[in-house]
Amino acid sequence: MPSADRSYLRYVALGDSQTEGLGDGDDTTGLRGFADRLAEQLARHEPSVEYANLAVRGRLAAQIHAEQLAPALALGPDLATVVAGVNDLLRPRFDADEVAGHLEAMFAALTARGAHVATITVPDPSRISPLARPLVPRVTALNQRIRQAARRHGVTVAETALHPVGNDPRLWSTDRLHASSLGHQRIAAALAHALRLPDSDDTWTHPLPPAPPLTGWYAAGAELRWAAGFLGPWLVRRLRGRSSGDGRIAKRPLLLPVRTDDSPTSRADTH
Repeated sequence: MPSADRSYLRYVALGDSQTEGLGDGDDTTGLRGFADRLAEQLARHEPSVEYANLAVRGRLAAQIHAEQLAPALALGPDLATVVAGVNDLLRPRFDADEVAGHLEAMFAALTARGAHVATITVPDPSRISPLARPLVPRVTALNQRIRQAARRHGVTVAETALHPVGNDPRLWSTDRLHASSLGHQRIAAALAHALRLPDSDDTWTHPLPPAPPLTGWYAAGAELRWAAGFLGPWLVRRLRGRSSGDGRIAKRPLLLPVRTDDSPTSRADTH
């Protein structure tokens, strides 16, 4: 458990599209995401904090381990977030032990260098899309291993999987793979609360106001539109051996000062 009075001056985020910020902004105006939002909360209380985001969309846990761990260690963080494994869950040959092994290797290396590490658990995808029901046993297995590895290395876990609000469709973007702006806000708040940052509390667990449920043909139509607009193109990329992250680099590879306004942090002093 981190100390409530501990301050962090160098925050480095490792991960895939969720950490990069997909679903919160866009590639034209800039992506924000939970890591940017967490950095902004850190900076409100410690203006000298610096932040780097090494995440690249589409990366598997093994790729994040191979490509991002060494640069992260070189930056000497005192706080790091490691969020990975969702892309692995979607692959036919998912191996929970293998994925967790890469996560644990990153936990071990970062904590050995003095960084406090935080991560999150994965909400039940079947509550967001009925077509995702086959993934539930995989998610359960991965979350169990994340918790076990975290305990072994003193890693803070924000339990976004344990609260019903995490399955509210309004916290997810239209592709149902990435958090919406509101979802990224809740993830950042969950991490801040788990890290016992100033001005953090458990309000991130509170449910949203009730929304009318989708029923009948409208609900079925929504599933078909999602399958055609997002699932189909994703499957085509997989069959072609392509990734959404092909040719991309980290959006914020260096430790830089953090802006605390509502603009994407990734725009701050990046040139």
